[in-house]
Amino acid sequence: MLSPEKNRALTQVGAGTPMGELMRRHWHPIAGIDALEKEPVKPVRLLSEDLVLYRDKSGSYGLLHRHCAHRGADLSYGFVEAHGLRCHYHGWQFNAAGRCIEQPFEDTLNPEPRQPCKLHLQAAYPVRPKAGLLWAYLGPLPAPELPDWEAFGWSNGFVQAVFSEVPCNWLQAQENSIDPVHFEWMHANWSRRLRGFDGGYAARHLQLDFEAFEHGFIYKRISEDTSAQHPLWTIGRVCLWPNGFFLGDHFEWRVPVDDETTLNVTWSFIRVPQEREPFVQASIPTWVSPIRDAQTGRWITSHVINQDIVAWVGQGRVADRSRENLGASDRGIAMLRRQLFDDIDAVAAGRDPKGVLREPASNSRVFLPSDSRDFFIKGLPLAEYQRHPKWARLLRHFIFHAGQPEAVQRAQEAATGVAVQPLEMLDL
Repeated sequence: MLSPEKNRALTQVGAGTPMGELMRRHWHPIAGIDALEKEPVKPVRLLSEDLVLYRDKSGSYGLLHRHCAHRGADLSYGFVEAHGLRCHYHGWQFNAAGRCIEQPFEDTLNPEPRQPCKLHLQAAYPVRPKAGLLWAYLGPLPAPELPDWEAFGWSNGFVQAVFSEVPCNWLQAQENSIDPVHFEWMHANWSRRLRGFDGGYAARHLQLDFEAFEHGFIYKRISEDTSAQHPLWTIGRVCLWPNGFFLGDHFEWRVPVDDETTLNVTWSFIRVPQEREPFVQASIPTWVSPIRDAQTGRWITSHVINQDIVAWVGQGRVADRSRENLGASDRGIAMLRRQLFDDIDAVAAGRDPKGVLREPASNSRVFLPSDSRDFFIKGLPLAEYQRHPKWARLLRHFIFHAGQPEAVQRAQEAATGVAVQPLEMLDL
């Protein structure tokens, strides 16, 4: 358990808080590239700051303090120009650095050339596109490298990214990323009960191990249906630092919106059958997944990450870790928390925390362990793919989030050549 003081240190993310300063040393995915192609201005809340994200007519991105420096109008209702964002109220225009570059009435009254306006918005942050997502950095400059994970460059895969806003603190979501035993109960056994199956339990976990590495932690496991030769033990899965998860076929990031809200971002790679190669995806679709049933108001439980969300929000808006009782399966969670405290100390001392990349030369297709990397790179013939006990399920269903839009489903089917079937309840 943690004291209330230590729990606050790990969960509060505003500017000036220990965790807020730590999280500002990392890049965070905040929107889909395609979202700003449809609507070029988007309100964003990140690390307890109210911001506006935009794509101007030149194709450049900006992330600014949400309220105009003139009289505080909401810039999320502004409109883009060739360079920058213009306030809808009196037309003041700001560039990506937050500097006011035009004040129309003042410029009319004073047409003579003058010194550039020194007025700036309260905040302006870098934004970079990568892998279909827009990433923001709110920390001190120079910014570190935006990680270029190897999976972002894999070919012959259909990629989609899914956003869900979850009403709880980021840490209880991230602790899920180093908790392998929850898979046995929350996904396998609970799914069986939700389907009305009462004929026994899934294979039990027998052994766990956790290892630190440069980009986070790796968890390994042996269950009754595997052995010490299984890739889940010899390779394992990645708790990606500081707020991600990598399972080979998908990433998840738990982005702190504020102390009581998390933006869960899932980036999914579905390998196309070998008969569909070469497949080149023109653009990566992104979409928002519902987390509550529209009719009953209850949390959706049919898909993998929806089930995770039920567990996260069930702990409260901010989990009270002073009341918990950790067990043997929670060794990874204890390691995660210790590393976060070490990182807080590093930032306070002026050092980079764990996971920050500074060297451009080492930030190209950065390798992460994957228990099925050969499959993602080489693929399978369709007939073998459809017989595979794991990958066939992902070929036929989108199992991670409820609510896949029809247009995305059609695009996935066009890529793979296989019809996407409705998923009423997860079957693991």
